Amino acid sequence: MSIKAPSQYSHYHAKVARSRATSERAWVRWSLIATMLAFLALFLIVPLVAVFTEALRKGFAAYLSALIDPDALSSIKLTLIAAAIAVPLNLTFGVAAAWAIAKFEFRGKSILITLIDLPFAVSPVIAGLIYVLIFGLQGWFGSSLIDHDIKVIFAIPGIVLATIFVTFPFVARELIPLMQAQGKEEEEAGLVLGASGWQILWRITLPNVKWGLLYGVILTNARAMGEFGAVSVVSGHIRGMTNTMPLHVEILYNEYNYAAAFAVASLLAILALVTLILKSLVEWQSARSAFANEQNFS
Repeated sequence: MSIKAPSQYSHYHAKVARSRATSERAWVRWSLIATMLAFLALFLIVPLVAVFTEALRKGFAAYLSALIDPDALSSIKLTLIAAAIAVPLNLTFGVAAAWAIAKFEFRGKSILITLIDLPFAVSPVIAGLIYVLIFGLQGWFGSSLIDHDIKVIFAIPGIVLATIFVTFPFVARELIPLMQAQGKEEEEAGLVLGASGWQILWRITLPNVKWGLLYGVILTNARAMGEFGAVSVVSGHIRGMTNTMPLHVEILYNEYNYAAAFAVASLLAILALVTLILKSLVEWQSARSAFANEQNFS
């Protein structure tokens, strides 16, 4: 009979303890899986099925007619315009803020981090009211804007500003921990070799965080297209002019035009599903890239 050495004995017991900590009885595992699947079915799959079922209840011709309606096309166009402006601006701001926070020490750093998180703490409706108080008819700059025939509230600029406000944390919040984890060694090496700040950014920093950057852009775009609260306050609900897709769905639903409302909602759902697929692909590619880097390092 072989006798285990003390080190082997402790290693054996540690292995057994880990096995017990990471395994459960079959009925526990199946109960957790069933609970998870029931939750997903109730709160995700059933609502999606209901949206598409209601959208196609009157047939595909009525569904297509609701989507090509002039007001619906106007809402789709405005949603795309707001996202097309907000995403690049937030991308630029997010990269600059993350680079400054992760790579440099300066006064006001903690304040900048707090300001980045502000849209997460402030209700979107409050954010919309802030813009009304600043740029509205009775706001701080209202009279000056009227004198120069510039319209912000109840117009496209106000919608874009509200969209930018609610979406600007996503890129920065994805990049800051990545840049902090990577440290400054590669950038410092590039600086010693004579690279300029822009060369370091484009050839060292951004390639190292490209998957996190793409992930942040996807989240920003998804929030920009689906934003309701802040945009609702500043839009004025002018049909065919200042209604985004979520606002157009609300108007159609309030008018008891359920088929058209669910048709436009289904388009938002499709965009959400595409975003989810892209998000999963980015996460998979990021994990694959990290695994490849570990293999190369080892």
